[in-house]
Amino acid sequence: MALTITQSPSLAELTTLRLGGTALALVRAAGERDLESLPGTLEQIGGAVHVLGRGSNILARDGEIAATLVHYDEDEPEMTIEDEGEDCATVRVSASSSLPSLVRRLVQAGLSGLEGLLGVPGSVGGAVAMNAGAFGCEMGAVLESVRVFTPERGIEWLNRHGFRTAYRTFELVEPAAWKLVTAARIKLPKAGVKATKAAAGEAIAKKKASQPLSAWSAGCVYKNPAQGVAAGKLLDEAGFRGKALGGVGFSERHANFLVNYGKGTSTEAFELLAMAEEAVQEQSGYTLVKEVKVWPSS
Repeated sequence: MALTITQSPSLAELTTLRLGGTALALVRAAGERDLESLPGTLEQIGGAVHVLGRGSNILARDGEIAATLVHYDEDEPEMTIEDEGEDCATVRVSASSSLPSLVRRLVQAGLSGLEGLLGVPGSVGGAVAMNAGAFGCEMGAVLESVRVFTPERGIEWLNRHGFRTAYRTFELVEPAAWKLVTAARIKLPKAGVKATKAAAGEAIAKKKASQPLSAWSAGCVYKNPAQGVAAGKLLDEAGFRGKALGGVGFSERHANFLVNYGKGTSTEAFELLAMAEEAVQEQSGYTLVKEVKVWPSS
């Protein structure tokens, strides 16, 4: 296989929020064999490089965006148990695998640690790259090693000494112009199927009760500004639960979810977010920082 290039892709068609203009190109790699030619191809196309998973944590601006999107999509993404001990197991999973599918398989295998992520959309690679977390579970907490491609060093496995994780953050110790996660090894304790099914059931019930799972959304739009301080609560107290501008608004179900009601624009979204950030700052003194990735960043 070779790299597949699509000219002028629509961000509104590629993201779960369904907002944004067009990028320069979308470059798809069908596996690691395609990555050797990727840096040269991106240099020829030009623009900033943005790695696109399943588009679930992205707020793209309107108009033409001077960026090239990279999408890694293995033909047959795998999940295999590589090392199984008495108390835990190490699982290798492709970055292009669906995160919900991975969590369901782990639950069925009785492996604990990611049950809280059930219902979180996106790819495994995206979950690694943003250190996705929910209900006390966090991808960074179970990562044993990550397989990463960078234009500087090519493809390599990195153990915990080669990367850092923090709240909604994944960084390489040795910086790179851009990085693409292709696989990960996660280490999980054996809790038994009964326990993992119970934990997963509790997590999905909480999500259904408090989050707009069926809406066009990018998930939580802001990070929690401090330990024990929820961005959603600050937005609620500032009067932004259910507040809309044009075709976008904060969900009635959860104030930290930005929703596209079908005819929204990114221009409306950024205006509404600016209003919310100012109101929260004035009322609480906290500065809200976006959890969604803004393309381009400025």
